[in-house]
Amino acid sequence: MAFFAICVWFTAWQEPLLEQRGFVFALMVCVFGATLFVFARLAFALVVSGGLFLLLRAITVLKQEYLESPLMPADFVYYVRSSLFETLRRYPNLYSVGICVCIAVPIVLWLAWYGDRRLFSRLRALSQIVLRVGGIALCALVFWICLLPSGPFAQVHARGVWDKMSDDAQLTNFFVNLRDSNVHLPAMAGDEAAERDWQATATATSATVDPSQYPDIVQVLEESTFDPAPYTHCTVPECDLAMFKSDARTRGTGVMRVHTFGGGTWVSEFAALTGMPQDIFGPGGMYAPYVLAPHVRNSLPLLLRRLGYLTVAIYPTNAIFLNGRDAYKAYGVDHFYGAGELGLDDWDETDAQMFAAAKRVYDKVKKPGQPVFVMILTINQHGPHDDPMSTLPKQFQNLLQGLPDATALNFDTYLQRLHDSDAAMKGLEHDFLDRAQPTVLVHFGDHQPSFDDLMRTLPRTLPPALVPYQDYLTYYMIKSNVPGAPLPTYPMLDIAHLPGMVLKASGLPMDPYFSALTSLRERCNGLYADCADKQLVQSYYAWIFNRLHVYQ
Repeated sequence: MAFFAICVWFTAWQEPLLEQRGFVFALMVCVFGATLFVFARLAFALVVSGGLFLLLRAITVLKQEYLESPLMPADFVYYVRSSLFETLRRYPNLYSVGICVCIAVPIVLWLAWYGDRRLFSRLRALSQIVLRVGGIALCALVFWICLLPSGPFAQVHARGVWDKMSDDAQLTNFFVNLRDSNVHLPAMAGDEAAERDWQATATATSATVDPSQYPDIVQVLEESTFDPAPYTHCTVPECDLAMFKSDARTRGTGVMRVHTFGGGTWVSEFAALTGMPQDIFGPGGMYAPYVLAPHVRNSLPLLLRRLGYLTVAIYPTNAIFLNGRDAYKAYGVDHFYGAGELGLDDWDETDAQMFAAAKRVYDKVKKPGQPVFVMILTINQHGPHDDPMSTLPKQFQNLLQGLPDATALNFDTYLQRLHDSDAAMKGLEHDFLDRAQPTVLVHFGDHQPSFDDLMRTLPRTLPPALVPYQDYLTYYMIKSNVPGAPLPTYPMLDIAHLPGMVLKASGLPMDPYFSALTSLRERCNGLYADCADKQLVQSYYAWIFNRLHVYQ
């Protein structure tokens, strides 16, 4: 009992909030009860249940310490199957921890079993079976009820995804994610309908030029970036920026529909690389780098690799933040450079610093005759945007009028950072478009910033059809230094169609998956799951999941 109490202290009572402590403690009691009825030994049940939670807590601390990301239920499948030994190779001192655990656990369990006495032994066999089976079932039921979002611990479940992946409630988040990270495929039509609707896309487009003539592709995800021009109060010249304007090199641009607001950059990465929005997989899709990435079997980088490209990712945080390195490996990226490898301070880079680092990496890896795909993520616009007004340059202080003070501060800060990004984008265009090497340059916003939940209240001028999506709209821009036909324009382009647009702008051959994705875009006028023809979408899902096996 003393050991169990110590385990409670070092596990449940380390959670930040009282309701989180109660949640984890309730789960511990349920596990203790189930173990008690399974083994019919009190001391052994206390040691096993307390020890399990203590071990789980130790694993969460180690993963946060060494990999800077929270422990997820999917880790027990993903790391064992793909990268456990690679991770241990990078951190050899974890071997000693594992050895100590493997030695200590059997000894402790043997002592607890040897010194314990058997319960229920005086009951008849049938009564003992009924009692133990019933006890196990009751404990399992209570455990399940505790995990219900509408159950007794609803307050624990009612938090944003970012909180569940980044705050200090490590054990709470782990158990909440048991339910949250459930993934299911969307509703599909039958195989016959899929064949009828998509068979014409089954033949891959053949290459018409030598692969050495393929253009380099530079793709930039602009963190929390949107075009401020449609916002009613944004009428000053600082709201008019070149990075959102077409010029002679523009092949395609417009409004882009994303599937997250205020955060969740990782799901926009997933959609922009795989051609699938995360929300078609249910709530678990929000944990894409953990639960979706390992199952991806086709993506923009994977196709480009098959076409002879070298694929590179440039990241503004630690390479292992939110499973970044492993996720990008699954997406098909050959070389992943985090802030550490780039010699930058993670979370604190300007766009100019990220673009300069990307150019250095490009110059190092570029080989004659081999095209390169570079994915760059920026962090300059990441929230919060509420630093004191006095910290802004004079030009951006009290710039927008007619807004509440807090809203104006957020917007002024955003505009100041946006002008830095605009200047940096000019430099990136100079580096990659003002040259003879054929190049396609893509940049897009991943989601709107929340402005401390004030963004939703900002008035804006939009076409009526886009008003329902106003919190999920950003922009995309595709440019090239090679002349070509303009890309089709749409009232609203789903971010999942961005990789198909990039392939189109680059003049690259498409495999059956991206041929089908292109056909979906054309038939749904730029939409994806929001397409008016729901039966067509369901047959598309049947085609890509059951026939092409893009996700397994």
